[in-house]
Amino acid sequence: MTATAESPASPAIPRIPDRVTPVTAVWHGLLLTWRSLLRIRGNPAEILGLTFMPIMFVGLFVFVFGEAMMGDWRTYRDFIIPGITAQSVIFATVGTGVSLNTDIEKGIFDRFRSLPVARSAPLIGAILGDMTRYLLTVIMVLLVATAIGFRPPGGVLGVVGAAAVVLLFAFGLCWLSAFVGLALRSATAVNIFGSIWMFPLTFGSSTFVETDRMPSWMSAFAQVNPVTHVTDAMRGLMLGGPVAEPLLWTVVWTVGLVAVFFPLATRAYRRRS
Repeated sequence: MTATAESPASPAIPRIPDRVTPVTAVWHGLLLTWRSLLRIRGNPAEILGLTFMPIMFVGLFVFVFGEAMMGDWRTYRDFIIPGITAQSVIFATVGTGVSLNTDIEKGIFDRFRSLPVARSAPLIGAILGDMTRYLLTVIMVLLVATAIGFRPPGGVLGVVGAAAVVLLFAFGLCWLSAFVGLALRSATAVNIFGSIWMFPLTFGSSTFVETDRMPSWMSAFAQVNPVTHVTDAMRGLMLGGPVAEPLLWTVVWTVGLVAVFFPLATRAYRRRS
């Protein structure tokens, strides 16, 4: 009788529990954030875009429109730098939806389904990784502004606080971008749709001009525009002025965006993956 060799037991594949706690989902998301950071490092074209776009925006708006808007480009420089910082970060959030849409089309997220991670973890990882892109954008705008003489009275603490405000709002806004990226079928459509609602948000606000200098109907829209609250809070921290009310509205808008679009983005991701 021939002895049969016993085959070694296959290692058990770890499984996530049926009920995933929010803490577990966040932890898995942090693990996948590293993947997003590696993508940024391995994409020199994106780094160049983050570098040259702030230079272009600051140069064009300060030196082309400064004299016409306020009679002195230096005065307009101080007024517009917080607005350009907010605009640059807000426009960058469109990239979150485009990136997620591209990953879905390439089937990358299908691979995550075989891993013992929470279903929302790839979304959390992608968005937290993109927050690094937003921080780089803020740093580049401020470096260019410093090079042309921007010296905010709020000092370092005011600049850090203003950066935290716009990054907080960007975190909420990128969940909207993620939902759009997962709901639409192509990256081109995501880009087009993102531009449609980004332009009214940024240009129909106090980013480039004070709201009381607008027509009454536009001023009414600008005063309730969340980008106005973000920009006004940043100006208050950097240059001096009211901070509490615009900061409160920024937090309210951020919480609302996350509360609405986090579950919608997660549901859209489950349908697509």
